[in-house]
Amino acid sequence: MPQRRDIKKVLLIGSGPIMIGQGAEFDYSGSQACRSLREEGIKVILVNSNPATIMTDSDMADAIYIEPLEPEVVANIIEKERPDGIIAGLGGQTSLNITTEIAEMGVLEKFNVELLGTSLQAIKDSEDRDLFKRKMISIGEKVPRSKAVNTIEDALTTIDELGLPLIIRPAYTLGGAGGGIAYTKEELVEITEVGLKRSLIHQVLIEESIIGWKEFEYEVMRDKNDTCIVICNMENIDPMGIHTGESIVVTPSQTLSDVDHQKLRSTSIKIIRALGIEGGCNIQFAVRDDEVRIVEVNPRVSRSSALASKATGYPIARVTAKIAIGMTLDEITNDITKKTPASFEPTIDYTVVKIPRWPFDKFVTANKHLTTAMKSTGEVMAFGRTIEEALQKAVRSLEVDMYFGYKEWSKEEILEILRHPTHERIFVIYYALQNGMLVDEISRITNIDLFFIKKIRNIIDAEETLKVDISPGNIRYAKRMGFSDERIAFLSGKTREEINDLRRAHGIIPTYKMVDTCAAEFAAATPYYYSTYEEQCEISQSNRKKVLIIGSGPIRIGQGIEFDYSTVHAVTALREEGIETHILNNNPETVSTDYDTSDKLFFEPLTLEDVMNVIDREHPYGVMVQFGGQTSVNLALPLKKELERRNDLNTVILGTTPDDMDIAEDRGRFNAMMKTQGIIQPEAGCAINYSQAFNQAKRIGYPVLVRPSYVIGGRAMEIVYNERDLGRYLKEAVKVSNEHPVLIDDFLENAVEIDVDAICDGKDVLIGAIMEHIEEAGIHSGDSACVIPPQSLKPEIIATVRDYVEKIALALNVVGIINIQMATKNGIVYVLEANPRSSRTIPFVSKA
Repeated sequence: MPQRRDIKKVLLIGSGPIMIGQGAEFDYSGSQACRSLREEGIKVILVNSNPATIMTDSDMADAIYIEPLEPEVVANIIEKERPDGIIAGLGGQTSLNITTEIAEMGVLEKFNVELLGTSLQAIKDSEDRDLFKRKMISIGEKVPRSKAVNTIEDALTTIDELGLPLIIRPAYTLGGAGGGIAYTKEELVEITEVGLKRSLIHQVLIEESIIGWKEFEYEVMRDKNDTCIVICNMENIDPMGIHTGESIVVTPSQTLSDVDHQKLRSTSIKIIRALGIEGGCNIQFAVRDDEVRIVEVNPRVSRSSALASKATGYPIARVTAKIAIGMTLDEITNDITKKTPASFEPTIDYTVVKIPRWPFDKFVTANKHLTTAMKSTGEVMAFGRTIEEALQKAVRSLEVDMYFGYKEWSKEEILEILRHPTHERIFVIYYALQNGMLVDEISRITNIDLFFIKKIRNIIDAEETLKVDISPGNIRYAKRMGFSDERIAFLSGKTREEINDLRRAHGIIPTYKMVDTCAAEFAAATPYYYSTYEEQCEISQSNRKKVLIIGSGPIRIGQGIEFDYSTVHAVTALREEGIETHILNNNPETVSTDYDTSDKLFFEPLTLEDVMNVIDREHPYGVMVQFGGQTSVNLALPLKKELERRNDLNTVILGTTPDDMDIAEDRGRFNAMMKTQGIIQPEAGCAINYSQAFNQAKRIGYPVLVRPSYVIGGRAMEIVYNERDLGRYLKEAVKVSNEHPVLIDDFLENAVEIDVDAICDGKDVLIGAIMEHIEEAGIHSGDSACVIPPQSLKPEIIATVRDYVEKIALALNVVGIINIQMATKNGIVYVLEANPRSSRTIPFVSKA
């Protein structure tokens, strides 16, 4: 059945700012939906408040409103634009809630706007905890025993009915916001109070505990003809009791029998039909032995949808948008193969592991225990032919100083973390196994399936072999288990370079496999690759000029969607010039890792080895590192050295040179350059040990601003007012050493901070914008409100700012983007730092 011809204009609502539980995945799904609708000749009206998204680019929709996401604002836009329809499920919980509110306000009926795809009743039946429970019971499916309540008093009555502990799930929220696990009466009152405030309809579900059951997810699609497909199933390695967004997840499921899989598959299709959802939805199951409980259904695209899309290559948001305008699965072409219809269920011949990225490296004193409410800011995804390979690649992708064997714990600490999980539990399991704890005992304590614990045991066994024998056969086996050259070198007492040269000399090099939705049954038209160590390589190389762009990795505090924005724009610009562009990234939530953003996508960890492997295979003309934030900048010098060490490659680093980048990062070199340019800076120093730190702070005078070098987003940056505070900072926040110096600056109290984004081609400098911070200096620029153009800066101050920007850009030989932060006090302009790379403010400046 062809698309509806009465639908000519559609309103899409974005998800607003990035927050815990609602990240870049909705920029990805919203952008994909915009393109999908416009392919069919639909005029798209978009409202979103986030300038950092690709979704709010001027060419993504026919009309874009960067406005607050409030029902009244959306109602005014509807009155002005008069769309024929609105799609609720593509902008996360924000979009779903606003659509529900404006429908109940009568706005849709007043202006004759149809809710396309999933109906309002289906949304209510899924999101209202009480209605959902009744619907599941009506179709013969079991849910955990529960009671929907609207008051604290009603919540307290559930203790006698259901017993403790209890799970609290607010209605109409995202990421488990406002929910939690109550082990006591006091905790029940506290969590319920928060949950009722967070809920759109002031309702929470108090649920019996099914903590410790296995958790599985099914991503399902349905069209108006009642055709249903299962896109993929996912297994949470962590059991029930931890939000799925906080869990380590693997696809396809590993511990389900085929009988159980078919049972859950049939139940998933039964549920999506009963709810009447049209498009994609996510269904979560709790399983223990032969018992199954339906946990919840998300009648929209979700973080799991983004993961499922990237893991299988099936574009869920694209297909959902087309279903909403009346198309059916058999009419929609699979954009990966260009041959098969969207009604073909994806088939995969690899394993995928997702690990959340938590912000505890930034918030060191935060409660690190994982519960039913999300705390992670992003996630990484890795492909492999084995669980061990995918797991180790995912750990490498996290970009934290955490790896198997990185730390020791006491016996008491081991038992505590196994029982009450934190972000370290996977590493604690490794350490416990390494120190003699039995697989069965760990499984009993954690409720993690024996299968996954044995996989970690396999990694330990391989390490023991590598410690005594690094024969080519053992190295090949280790690479198939996901070991990096650096890890093999550490275990064997060699250098990374020695291991790298040894394996290449024996022909132990990665092959690249394609993510094609069909396990190679049909040829893929959109090359999308992961590495492994097998015989056959599926890459076909061209003779075109190629450039590799290194992405920014997982969303974390200080490095968010803004850098993905820059990466995507860099790709677009190069493709317009006829250059074949490749992206290397590992974030499943982003537009940069969409299947059709670049000419080739490599889903890999952002490490020196993985970048060099792609260069080895593709021989690009150049690599760009300035768009991926601090992640890619930190790779610049090591990459330069490795390219120089290897005399068989002609690839160069494009843009600002790594050495010039290092001048900006190395505070000593940067300060010296500022003096030669006659540019004023706050009094500053650098320390590589405790004694130097105290001496420098005393010389400069308290308060001082202290921070590590080579970081982003003010990580571990702090204002300290005395020696005691400085001592605490040096012990808790950073490891001071020759390799990790601490920067100590005079803190300018009562100063006005200034941000500047500029572009330089090595000769001319173009200033994109001068931004004035509303808060005084001392609040990180990423946390400060700012305005364009400046409102209180005098003309002579602005003239000095412009002069400094030009001098710094030319002195650093910048070729590309530079961000400079300054402060002004008593008529003097001070330069705080310069970053010759993309910055968080680039999308803001571009949109403003």
